[in-house]
Amino acid sequence: MQANGASQERPSELSCRNGAQNGETTAAAEEVSNGLPSSPVASNNNSANNSVRNNNNGVAVAEDTSESGCGSPQLDVCATGKKKKRLSQCEEDVIRLIGQHLHDMGLNQTVDLLMQESGCRLEHASATKFRSHVMEGEWDKAESDLNELKALMHSPSAIVRMKFLLLQQKYLEFLEDGKVLEALQVLRAELTPLKYNTERIHILSGYLMCSHAEDLRAKADWEGKGAASRTKLLDKLQTYLPPSVMLPPRRLQTLLKQAVELQRERCLYHNTKLVSGLDSVPLLLDHTCSRKQFPCYTQQILTEHCNEVWFCKFSNDGSKLATGSKDTTVIVWQVDMESHSLKMLKTLEGHAYGVSYLSWSPDDLYLIACGPDDCSELWLWNVQTGELRTKMSQSHEDSLTSVSWNPDGKRFVTGGQRGQFYQCDLDGNLLDSWEGVRVQCLWCLNDGRTVLASDTHQRIRGYNFEDLTDRNIVQEDHPIMSFTVSKNGRLALLNVATQGVHLWDLQDRVLLRKYQGVTQGFYTIHSCFGGHNEDFIASGSEDHKVYVWHRRSELPIAELTGHTRTVNCVSWNPAVPGLLASASDDGTVRIWGPAPFMDLPDAEGLSVECCNMDS
Repeated sequence: MQANGASQERPSELSCRNGAQNGETTAAAEEVSNGLPSSPVASNNNSANNSVRNNNNGVAVAEDTSESGCGSPQLDVCATGKKKKRLSQCEEDVIRLIGQHLHDMGLNQTVDLLMQESGCRLEHASATKFRSHVMEGEWDKAESDLNELKALMHSPSAIVRMKFLLLQQKYLEFLEDGKVLEALQVLRAELTPLKYNTERIHILSGYLMCSHAEDLRAKADWEGKGAASRTKLLDKLQTYLPPSVMLPPRRLQTLLKQAVELQRERCLYHNTKLVSGLDSVPLLLDHTCSRKQFPCYTQQILTEHCNEVWFCKFSNDGSKLATGSKDTTVIVWQVDMESHSLKMLKTLEGHAYGVSYLSWSPDDLYLIACGPDDCSELWLWNVQTGELRTKMSQSHEDSLTSVSWNPDGKRFVTGGQRGQFYQCDLDGNLLDSWEGVRVQCLWCLNDGRTVLASDTHQRIRGYNFEDLTDRNIVQEDHPIMSFTVSKNGRLALLNVATQGVHLWDLQDRVLLRKYQGVTQGFYTIHSCFGGHNEDFIASGSEDHKVYVWHRRSELPIAELTGHTRTVNCVSWNPAVPGLLASASDDGTVRIWGPAPFMDLPDAEGLSVECCNMDS
């Protein structure tokens, strides 16, 4: 695997040395890249085409000076005199990766043995010398090494950038040592003539005014003179060198992390935070998640409502669940964050037309309840006290069926299909209004200015109450019954009449996916994003099921059964990725979670083990 755009082909002088065709030759022990002396090996001077050199781990190997730079095209002779197969490019790369990892662990003798037996070298000799000079702070020698490395680079023009980085480190170290005149000389006579990144040079010149070393390190965001900053410098310098010359730092760990992350991304049931390090990750087995760990199982059935349940919504901190019903009540449930069980906390009564929509304030202090189409009122409740703060109605002819909070928590917007679209304060006072917009669903974006509204023209438009501008964002061919927006404001999830669930990119204004399986007619069904990093999508359905998809897969990964009538709404707990709620016309709210016992058999027709996105 290559990095930094390097070619797969290597110059012959950089190839793995597997020993000379006619044996190996004795060489004097020299200092090596990992600081260990080399070990002598048996001599044999039978071939005039072989010259002696030391590899970067102190192992004397015979260097073929013939045109090909190699011995036999298929077989080489190892130190024991036995013929062995020449290593492939992939095998060379693996050995170098292992060698680098062992070297980073301090197992230098093991590295020497590995390189000796394989005939490989960890990096080019010029790169080893360059590394040594950088780490020792021998800047003139390191700058001279760049001339040797220039011939090995795919982009020789990068030498200027590398030289700039070297001189910058040299300049900062002079300043830290109090050698202001020497630092000034580097700035004027070495950095400035490069005519590269003049803006950075101006910033560097300002460091001359630093009164002490701590001030310099803070302003320059620099670790100071020593191994830490020089290692960081080497990491930057390596990006300009082909990996055949110098391996990228910690390359094996990088590849392992990428492999683990890819497996997790392709895992349909992975629903936990990704661990950035490898310490807690088993590398000897492929990553698998079981469906039993996913919220596919009924953990609790809430039966306190005595009629159809039209809406459910977890609070922003995940500690409460609010459910609204045709029975004119809102029930607030307390979520036990350890056992994930729910118990009834409060009942909010008096919604004459029933409750078809609920919205929590950003701080979860207030809850707004809206009714169905013929309801002209909305209720703003203080959840902590259970008291009604505001009962708002602008006109008996209004239809206030949807609401959304401004991110500041001091305002909200509400509207309905009869052409009302209001912005109000917490006391229900009208702040602004937009005439003639028949609203089906509303959402305030994080910028605090833009309100998205789906209307009866099968579209979603963005409205700005500050400058009174509006623009079209989404256009569908069928009525948009409801929609919700991801936390980052980038994606919108639409329930479209007779079509199902659609995912839109609001920034690019394109339809990304049409999720399959759900039955969506002209009932208002509310879907949601959920799970860790909002990787999943869930929706109710008129066929009495809850459907769950991975966001990148149009086929459902789970179909949850148990309700006996249309499932009107689903809500995923934002704090507990394994907790999902669904509200149904059967009068119940179901709480879904992982299997209570890991030996519970899986539902018929659903695989236990994790599948990937390609299956």
